[in-house]
Amino acid sequence: MSLYSENRPWGSFYVIEEQPGFKVKRIVVKEGGRLSLQSHKHRWEHWTVVEGTATITVDDKVVAMSRGGSVDIPLHAKHRLENLHKGEVTIIEVQFGDYLGEDDIVRYDDAYART
Repeated sequence: MSLYSENRPWGSFYVIEEQPGFKVKRIVVKEGGRLSLQSHKHRWEHWTVVEGTATITVDDKVVAMSRGGSVDIPLHAKHRLENLHKGEVTIIEVQFGDYLGEDDIVRYDDAYART
């Protein structure tokens, strides 16, 4: 069950929990889906892969990560989540910070021409 969800060109996300200082999301990326290369001014994140094989970029490091793998995304780090394999990729994202709004995204590259 989620508090709310949003569909995006790359898949969807579901907010599971939201409290002052943290938010928990389930992010589902469809085959070939690719989130923007982005950073955040007000939050840092922890991602855990729960389904599929995710291709994860953090600054200059790119890794393929499968179920059980996790990564920390520091404040201001450029990062991206991609699904370059068959089937969906699902991660659990925990956000930490004093502002957790969806507008805290600085996009550097976006396959769907969002600004």
